[in-house]
Amino acid sequence: MRRRHVIAAVVAGIVLVGIVGGWGYHRGAVQLIDPDDAVQVARGASLYADHCARCHGAQLQGEPNWQRRKPNGELPAPPHDVTGHSWHHPNDYLFAVTKHGMARFVPPDYKSSMPSFVGVLTDAEIRDVIAFIESSWPSEIRARQAAISAR
Repeated sequence: MRRRHVIAAVVAGIVLVGIVGGWGYHRGAVQLIDPDDAVQVARGASLYADHCARCHGAQLQGEPNWQRRKPNGELPAPPHDVTGHSWHHPNDYLFAVTKHGMARFVPPDYKSSMPSFVGVLTDAEIRDVIAFIESSWPSEIRARQAAISAR
């Protein structure tokens, strides 16, 4: 009987460490996006120009009429400035969509040209791009988005 209690305690401890460790890892990854870090923002600006501006615009303005579907059924690339909706989403979502593309997060019949950047950008580079985008937002928008990310 005593052996069962020891095994149960060990299993409970492992589960607890996994939960706390996983939460800490997630929180740490979000904290690695810092729109006040000039070096990270500069790296992100260069990466954005190379990989994102073609669709999302050199000034983060998105494609024209981004809220209306194209004839092929796709929505145009949205802006990443304050006129868009990027700041409505937590950093982990922005990271995941950038890394994996839209297909992973929408119904199978949803048309999107947002590609996956797996094998193109590293995780650190994706965080740099997000930091660059966020650095363009006014402080009140950044504070709101940070609160969304913290939930």
